[in-house]
Amino acid sequence: MKSSKAIFYMIFSVIAFSFMNAVVKYLNDFSAYQIVFFRSVGTLFFTIPLIIKAKVSFLGNHKKLLFLRGLAGVISLTCFFQSLNYLALGTAVSLRYTSPIFAAIFAFIFLKEKIKPMQWFLFLIAFAGVLIIKGFGVDVNSLGLIFVMLSAVSLGLIFVLIRKIGNSEHPLVIINYFMVMAFVFGGLMSINHWRHPNFIEWLLLLSLGFFGYIGQLYLTKAVQSYETNVIAPLKYLEVVFMILIGAFWFGETYNLWTLLGVLLIMFGLVYNVYLKRKS
Repeated sequence: MKSSKAIFYMIFSVIAFSFMNAVVKYLNDFSAYQIVFFRSVGTLFFTIPLIIKAKVSFLGNHKKLLFLRGLAGVISLTCFFQSLNYLALGTAVSLRYTSPIFAAIFAFIFLKEKIKPMQWFLFLIAFAGVLIIKGFGVDVNSLGLIFVMLSAVSLGLIFVLIRKIGNSEHPLVIINYFMVMAFVFGGLMSINHWRHPNFIEWLLLLSLGFFGYIGQLYLTKAVQSYETNVIAPLKYLEVVFMILIGAFWFGETYNLWTLLGVLLIMFGLVYNVYLKRKS
């Protein structure tokens, strides 16, 4: 079934991004710009040879949409990495993944995708869960909150842009636009914020590109394969993964309010997918 394949793609993407986020948090002594730079370098290592092998155009067919997707991606990525300097890992990811709410709204406005009243209610429940985590789980720094919400809005727009592009572009071309723009931006901004890595840090920085490539590839495949308002909410799974990683790797603590928030998020997510597949 087409929807099952898209759901698998998105879950696989979420796992890859979870590992990437954990490494970014571990490397918090580096500037967000340098991390964006290494994230792009590692991914371009995969995308450029694969595009050449696939014999597809680097420039693509819809240059304006591809540029906008790349720009939104750079904004979202940079703001999220910045937010990790101010927020706990689980909190930052929880707040960022209000993005499916924005994605559904953008898809409703620009793509005319229908959303049932019950789905709006489920989105509201999921969003309420994120607010509970934000308000009662851990302290939220105001600057970190601004960065992460800018990241969320941009990420929501990305879902719609990829959906608008559809299958007319090879997934690698879409990713490559994003990574080339991130490479240029991150490289220029890193000049005055450069910190020389040691051997282990080099390996970790370069791993960002690998995890980011896998995550981005399967995210693109998922969104191209099925409706935005079904696929986008699956990104909420990353909240759960990151709370677990935050607790066991970074020693972050999460109280009962956080667990309640996660429960509401998962309920809104799973039931929304169930309703769409049933219809």
